[in-house]
Amino acid sequence: MKRVVLNADMGESFGPWAMGDDASLLEWVTAANVACGLHAGDPVVLLRTVEQAAARGVSVGAHPGYPDRQGFGRREMALSAEELEAFVLYQLGAVQAACRACGVPMTHVKAHGALYHRACRDAGAAQALVQAVLRLDPGLVVVGPEGSQLLAAARQAGLPVAREAFPDRGYGPDGSLWPRGSPGSVVEDPDRAAARAVAMVVQGRVQAVDGSWLAVQAETLCIHGDHPGAARVAARVRRALEEAGVQVVGFTRAEGR
Repeated sequence: MKRVVLNADMGESFGPWAMGDDASLLEWVTAANVACGLHAGDPVVLLRTVEQAAARGVSVGAHPGYPDRQGFGRREMALSAEELEAFVLYQLGAVQAACRACGVPMTHVKAHGALYHRACRDAGAAQALVQAVLRLDPGLVVVGPEGSQLLAAARQAGLPVAREAFPDRGYGPDGSLWPRGSPGSVVEDPDRAAARAVAMVVQGRVQAVDGSWLAVQAETLCIHGDHPGAARVAARVRRALEEAGVQVVGFTRAEGR
């Protein structure tokens, strides 16, 4: 039986400003990528999100990003490798503290936005992120796309990895995510996202924006919690995967490392 982790980015509200519907998302996903307070979120939201995930048996991971609230972590920042490592380590520690307070393990690390994309293409940034994980907890699963510098660095360091794909995002013909703001960059229709999710996991392929088919390897699928209707997408994707005979599970940390 095929297995997949259904993850979602969440905990991205701040003070009185709300983003997403985390409570509804947590009814359907099996892993929560919790914002760490730099690109989004705050200490109260972080702790509340971990508490809610723990109550539902959803595995909890850190979702570190650039310190860029104004740009929601989606703008590139010229941080050095030393700065990247320190910023990531700082954020991982915040989620780890919340997890310990709630009596649940932190299972994984999934970078956010521009940091995710930089670590996927830039070997130096990938190494900085991996070094932060190694220094804090080498049992954490590093999430990223197959073929990326990030997963290459994590594997080289002996860290567990999970290959990720995105049923709610468009893909370019070269396999990269289609730029946000471009037509076809976001898949908002739940039925279409569900069909893409099943094709990714069962058939190992996804249709690009130009109609061509790309090979994809997916051990985890991401639903973006900041999209309107994300909970409806997650619900439809979860049902479609289970109807296709796929077991939807959470992340398991690598013990004894």
